[in-house]
Amino acid sequence: QVQLAESGGGLVQSGGSLRLSCTPSGRILSFTTMGWYRQTPGTQRELVASITGRTYTNYGDFVKGRFTISRDKAQRTVYLQLNNLTPEDTAVYYCNGRSGELNFWGQGTQVTVSS
Repeated sequence: QVQLAESGGGLVQSGGSLRLSCTPSGRILSFTTMGWYRQTPGTQRELVASITGRTYTNYGDFVKGRFTISRDKAQRTVYLQLNNLTPEDTAVYYCNGRSGELNFWGQGTQVTVSS
């Protein structure tokens, strides 16, 4: 059993910031690549950011320098710093962990940005 425990979502005003975190637990404590995806009703889940190791990062085009993904030294917990949020960033944010063919998802955390 593997769980990805997400935290940090909530309600914030436009221009505000949030920090999401995700920590694996169970039989896998660390993944090669971890990432954050987001989804709104009726749309496909899209990549927000991913990190492989501690330094190789990839961001969705819409991020435009506003978000930063990082991992702790043990490469267990992944963080997503969300800055300069807009109402268009409102979505459920999902943590993802991948190692080879293994692919796990968290339950999701709601981020709501008010105008």
